[in-house]
Amino acid sequence: MAQLPALLIAASCLIVLALGSAHLLLTYSGTKFHPRDPAVTQKMQEVSPQISSQTTLWDAGMGFHASHSLGAMLFGLVYLGLALGDAAVLFQSRYLQILGLAYLCAMVALAKRYWFKVPLRGISAATALYAMGFSLLLIQ
Repeated sequence: MAQLPALLIAASCLIVLALGSAHLLLTYSGTKFHPRDPAVTQKMQEVSPQISSQTTLWDAGMGFHASHSLGAMLFGLVYLGLALGDAAVLFQSRYLQILGLAYLCAMVALAKRYWFKVPLRGISAATALYAMGFSLLLIQ
């Protein structure tokens, strides 16, 4: 099977997996995602969002951070497994190819709008590697 395209896609997946893993680690260790103002943290731990009084903004935020991390890790693991273990399935499925690219492009858009430079650069690099991998398949 096409070795270079598979390696480019695998590299893309490793970046996304690393970003998701780092995000999960930083969510539950240290204070990197905490507000700079301790009073804001305190208030977030006390106040519920309007959608439900069964949680606080703090707990909801922690859950969103964790689920966001797990989504990136799942993408990385699934597509990495396909790229390295069963590339024929990935290379023959336009649906999987487009789905992966759509996910990565959506993450780039979110990173540009809401995040900071490190994840934007990482997800942009992952998207470029993914696109290069599939572009090489088209010209082979």
